[in-house]
Formats: sequence, C-alpha cells, structure tokens
Amino acid sequence: MRAFHIVGDQFDEADALPESLPAAGYLWVAYARREFEASLDDVQAALQRWTGAPLLELHVVDLLNKELPSNFDYTSNYDVLVFHRLAAGAGSAGLFTADGGGTMKSAEAAIDAIDTSPVGFAVFDRVLLTVHPTDCVVREFFANRLRSQQPGDARAAARMPIGPADLMLRMVNHMVDTYLELRRLMSRQLDFLQAELFNPRSTFSNWQLLLRSRNALHLLEDTCEDQRAAVVEWIDAMEEWAPAADQKESREREQLRVRSRDILEHIERVLTHVRRLESSAETAVQMHFSEQSNRTNNIMRALTVLTAVFLPLNLVTGFFGMNFEGLPLIHSPTGFWIVFLVMLGVGSGMSYFFWRKRYLRSS
Repeated sequence: MRAFHIVGDQFDEADALPESLPAAGYLWVAYARREFEASLDDVQAALQRWTGAPLLELHVVDLLNKELPSNFDYTSNYDVLVFHRLAAGAGSAGLFTADGGGTMKSAEAAIDAIDTSPVGFAVFDRVLLTVHPTDCVVREFFANRLRSQQPGDARAAARMPIGPADLMLRMVNHMVDTYLELRRLMSRQLDFLQAELFNPRSTFSNWQLLLRSRNALHLLEDTCEDQRAAVVEWIDAMEEWAPAADQKESREREQLRVRSRDILEHIERVLTHVRRLESSAETAVQMHFSEQSNRTNNIMRALTVLTAVFLPLNLVTGFFGMNFEGLPLIHSPTGFWIVFLVMLGVGSGMSYFFWRKRYLRSS
C-alpha cells in the first residue's frame, strides 16, 4: 500500500492511512490487488471516516476481479472505473531490428509479450483509491513522476493533477499511450509474417503462429471496444454533474472534459490501427492462397504444353518402331535424318505456337 497527499505543488507520501482527510488537497491511496483484498476492512473503515461512504460490495468485487473487462459505474458518492492497460511485456521492444527485420522466434515472442490487466479506480471528491496488479508500472511511474516535481516551481504546480479525477485521467491516458510501442511491435510482426508468406523460397507452414497473431489482434480489439465504452460512459456521467460553484471549478471541469475527449481519441486511433492490421492479415492470407493457386496453374500449364509437344513425337517414334519390313524410309540410309528433321520441325513449330499463345510464359 502507498498513500500520497497532494496539495498544490506538494507531493508527500505517508507511511500509513491517515486518521482524517488533510485540510487541503486530496489523497491518492494505491493498493496491489492482493493487498487490497487482505486490507479490505481497514480500507472501508478509512473511506467511512474520510468520505462517509465506503465502497459497495459489488464495486469491491469488480476491483478484485482480474478478468473483468473495462467498464464504468457511479454512485452519488463516488465513481468506479476499471480500465485495462495495454502494454508490451518486458524485453519485447527489442525483438525486432530497427529496419523491421525479425525471425520466427522473435515473432512468436512478440505474441507472448502482449499483456492486458485491469487497473481499478474509485474516485471520490478528495480521495482517489486505485487497485493495481502486483508490481504495476503505472503506479510506480506516476509516484516517481509526481515526486520529481520541484516544490515552489510554477510550472511544476501547473503539471500537478488538480484533483482525483484529473489524476485518474492522466493514469488512464498513460495506459492508452503505452499501446504505441505494442502497436509498432505488432505491425513489424505481421510484416515479417507477410514477407514469409510471399517469399517464393520459403515453405511457410507455421499457420499456428499466424492464427495466434490474429487471435491477439481480436483480443486487442475487444479490449479497445471495452475501453471506449467505459470512457464514453465517464464523459456522459460528467455531463450530469451539478453545476460548478465558481469559475475556477468550471475551468477544472472543462479541463477534465478535454482530457477525457483526448483519451477517447487515442483509443479510437488504437482501435482503427488494430482493425487495419486485422484486415491486412486477412488480405495477406487470401493473397497467399491466390499466389499458390496461380503457381499451381503455371506448373500444370507447363506440364500440359510439354505433353502436347512430345505427343506427336511419340506418335512418330512409335510408328517407325513397328516391326514391319515394308515401312517407308526403313531401309534408306538417309531415313533417320529425314524423320529426325521432321520431328524437330514439328516440335519447334508446336513450341513456337504455344509460345505465341502465351502458354510458355510466366504471365
């Protein structure tokens, strides 16, 4: 568990949950999922002291569920957002070279590097409760980033989250942006698989890897759809908030709306790219089978032309191979050369005929 007090440009970490809310600012309390489950009674008691409204049992179940898709829900006291992070696993960024090259093992490792896991947010007026997977890089990234701000710096104060909702949106935006690396990784992986499909010297047989790639894209598409639905519901819920008390609160709410729309736009870009990759993979498979069919047709056409060329030659040799004394040219010293020239002319003429008909060309 990590608890932080944020007020203005001040960012302080507490050793334990405070007995009451500070006079100014807000609290960010971050738990790992297992620790949250073990300390649930203490968390509920602290929320009761701070806000007068502990988490509902249904929302507790949602925060503890590792398989729950991204979704949003709200009550009169707090909002709950469960959001799946999209990231490439550790060490996967170097699977491909800068020029997009790779191997079959690196492409297989790229699929295994995909990781999706939910992060839960409970947003109160002055408290943000987050539930993360074990050793979540999102929590550590923001804790270190906010701690690095210099107190007294006007620019640092402007970069600090203005409230629990703003901090939540920044974390969500960071999780969406981490897909950019995974997007490049998946693009390079599919480029490698497509190059293997269309390589005439390659006998591509690892269809299981291609199927796993398509399944990974389907998983990402479903995750993005859930993310988009959750953010849209959050934006709709903001429109139902009570009117702002003053101009400052109005500006803060407008900032939240802008940040929320920016997150939604990022998710849309991610979803569009995933669908483009899916379409590209489907097209590549269809083109591969079309090329294989065209190659088979060329082979059969060449064999058919060879058969057609040698068929009359076999007829001639079979005719003069009959065991009769009265065959023409059978006793002539020049008979062999005459028949040979006739066979050569017939073969050349038929070859020229098929060449003019484009039967002996590759296209």
